[in-house]
Amino acid sequence: MRFIRIFSNTFINKIFIFLFIAITILGCKKKEPKETINYTNLIIEQDSINSYFNTFPESDSIINEVNQFYKSRDYQYAWFNEKGIKAAAPIFNNKIQNYNADFNDPSFKNKKLDSLISLFSKDRNSSLATEKNVRELEFLLTTTFFRYSHKVYGGITKNTHGLEWFIPRKKKNYQKLLDSLVTLNKGETVLEPVNKYYKTLKQKLKEYRGIDKKGGFHKVVTTKKIIITTESDSCLIAVKHNLFLTGDLKFNDKTIVFTDQLAKAVANFQHRMGLNEDGKLNDKTITEINRPVEYRIKQMMLNLERLRWVPVEMENEYLLVNIPEYRLHIIENNKLVWSTNVVVGKDVNQTNIFKGNISSIILNPYWNIPNSIIKNEIVPHMIKNPDYLATNNMEILSGKEVIDPSTINWNEYEKNVPFRIRQKPGMDNALGKMKFLFPNSYSIYLHDTPSKSLFGQNKRAFSHGCIRVENPKKLALHILRKNKTYNLEKLDTILKTNEEYGIKIKPSIPVYIVYFTSWVDSAGQLNFRNDIYNLDKQLANEIFEDL
Repeated sequence: MRFIRIFSNTFINKIFIFLFIAITILGCKKKEPKETINYTNLIIEQDSINSYFNTFPESDSIINEVNQFYKSRDYQYAWFNEKGIKAAAPIFNNKIQNYNADFNDPSFKNKKLDSLISLFSKDRNSSLATEKNVRELEFLLTTTFFRYSHKVYGGITKNTHGLEWFIPRKKKNYQKLLDSLVTLNKGETVLEPVNKYYKTLKQKLKEYRGIDKKGGFHKVVTTKKIIITTESDSCLIAVKHNLFLTGDLKFNDKTIVFTDQLAKAVANFQHRMGLNEDGKLNDKTITEINRPVEYRIKQMMLNLERLRWVPVEMENEYLLVNIPEYRLHIIENNKLVWSTNVVVGKDVNQTNIFKGNISSIILNPYWNIPNSIIKNEIVPHMIKNPDYLATNNMEILSGKEVIDPSTINWNEYEKNVPFRIRQKPGMDNALGKMKFLFPNSYSIYLHDTPSKSLFGQNKRAFSHGCIRVENPKKLALHILRKNKTYNLEKLDTILKTNEEYGIKIKPSIPVYIVYFTSWVDSAGQLNFRNDIYNLDKQLANEIFEDL
């Protein structure tokens, strides 16, 4: 027994010692410093960074970015190595020049930066390549890079909620971006942290800058309200000039005759402006043709700012509703699958700009009427006509109990109604036969509608804020395409009833409600729309105040 007891204690002690050693070794491994990458033997002193900012003050955020950057690389130079200035410096300086040309924004122009880069690039052994000048150019490039990136890739620092934009903005890693840039060789490019929509619109901005340099668009003046093919008018010379510049007209014959080719060009222009595509030159079309090139450039710049707020990488599958376009786009595998018309909120009932996730489809839905509509519309109708609820297939509830509306004195509830009113399922239900829910704090969702005629109009801002979809059944089938339980026959069977029926969507599908008045579509065409909520004007006051 004593032997066993001793053996047990010895064994336990050995186990304890083994575990202690193992834990100690593992702990030591965790504390081992990260392997240092040797970029160059040129080292920067922390004091020199502090001295630079004492001479050339910057915002706290930029100073923090610079300190973090050099600390992460053990205070090794970024823009210089033992051979002299690196290829990244003129590459970045060229980006600044291009930005200045594209956006007409000289914020990052710096004569000393230009001269030093030019000098060091041409003559690495220049007598001016003193330690002081090298250090100053190093810090000047780094601080300029971070200021440039925050503005060009991140956009305005103001909380965009004040601009009615509630899609979350993801923080971009400019440290990693600069690391990528300073390791470039000649001929290489660095991937910019912007999404594909930004890149295509920026290219169009360059083209319109070119049009501006050539003298811009010509003014179209005519006394005729409409001009069609075979007719002649002197204004057509200006029309052809403008549409040739924008690429709508492939060949400019410079005559005053309205040709078939011009009719096709006008129709294409109308398509890009969201107008009725009849190929006829009418007042609305002439109004858009007469927008000065400066006006279009400003529109593009405003929407490029909004695109800086959009995630760089979108999901593989999502829905996108562009409010000024009145269109819903279905994206799958990062490509446009199809689009459909929508009706959005009126100016006084604006549809909010935000991101949600479609989590369920409700067939034969009840319409739970918002309090604002009850107060402003239902109650006045009930005071005038006690049968209004019954006539419109509505019912009133107290809790879960349906109550008789004739027992209510509606004159007492002109301000606040302590009841819930809903419209029962049916063909005349305001939500139509289905709705698509993506939980949000704005009580906005996609839905069907019995008012199909509104989809035929060019301007479709008629709702109380929710989004009416022209082809809801097609949308439902697309969302449910991977669910073998539901097909067209199954949906039709359910829709023939008036029983509410819910379908859960797993995984949920992202839906972006956005506001772009200028963009490049999937066919590569530049589109413009009117600023229906005056949000362009509001944004212009923010981004053009210093230009």
